[in-house]
Amino acid sequence: MTAASLSVKDLSWSPKRGGDTLLHRTSFDLGAGRVLGIVGPNGAGKTTLLRMLYRFHRPATGTICVDGDDIWSLSARAVAQRVAAVLQEQPSDFALTVAEIVALGRTPHRQGFGGGAGATDAEIVHNALQQLDLHWLADRHLETLSGGERQRVMVARALAQEPRLLILDEPTNHLDIRHQLEVIDLIRGLPLTIVTSLHDLNLAAGVCDDVLLMRSGHPIGFGPPSQVLSEAAVSDAFRVEARREQLMPSNADHLTFHLSTKRN
Repeated sequence: MTAASLSVKDLSWSPKRGGDTLLHRTSFDLGAGRVLGIVGPNGAGKTTLLRMLYRFHRPATGTICVDGDDIWSLSARAVAQRVAAVLQEQPSDFALTVAEIVALGRTPHRQGFGGGAGATDAEIVHNALQQLDLHWLADRHLETLSGGERQRVMVARALAQEPRLLILDEPTNHLDIRHQLEVIDLIRGLPLTIVTSLHDLNLAAGVCDDVLLMRSGHPIGFGPPSQVLSEAAVSDAFRVEARREQLMPSNADHLTFHLSTKRN
C-alpha cells in the first residue's frame, strides 16, 4: 500500500438545488501519508464532508483530487482502488462470514468486478484478518458478533481493498478500551493517507498530523492540532469553556471542558 495526496478546493454541498447548504466552501491540502482529523460539534458537517471524499455525494462546487486526479473524472472502480471508507453504519448482510466480508474488499481489483479470487487475494485477506485480530472469527457469521467486532471487520475489509486514502467515520465507536488503542496504533502505523472524523479532541490531538475544525458546515481552522485546537477556537466551536492543562507526570497537553457561563 502506498499513500496518496489529497487536495480539496472550494468544496460545497446541499441536498438539493436551492436547498440549505450543509457544507460551505472548504479547501485544504493533505500530503501523502498524513493523518487528518475532522472535528466539530454535531451538525458541523463532518459526515457530509466524508461522504464527498469517498464519492457518495457529488459536490455542488469544487473538486476533490487524489494524487492529482479529480475523483469525479474517474470511474467508480478506479476510485475504489484508491479510496476506502469505514462508516458508522453497520452492514446488514448478516449471512456472510467475517472472511467473506473482508474478501469483498478485493472486489475493485478483480477483472470486471466479477473475477474470482486468486492466491494473492487470499493472502491479502488473511493479512487483514491477522492485523485486526479477527483470524479466530473468520468463519463466524456477522450476526453473531458484537458491535465492536463488526467495526473491526469493516476496518479489515477496507485494508483488504489496499487503498491509498482511507476514510474513517468515528473509527473507535463501539470499541472497548483495548481495541480503541489497537485501532489508534493501526492508524498511526499504516502507510496510508488517512482522513477520520473524531469526537474526542484529545485523541485527535494525539493521533493526527493535521486537524480540520468545523462548525455549522463552515471550516474554521486547519493545521497542526496545537495551533487549531486552541482554547478560544474550541470554546467558540463547541460553546463550552475549554482549558488546556498538562497531565502529570507526562506533562502532555490535555483539553478539559466546562459548560460556558455565557449564553449564545
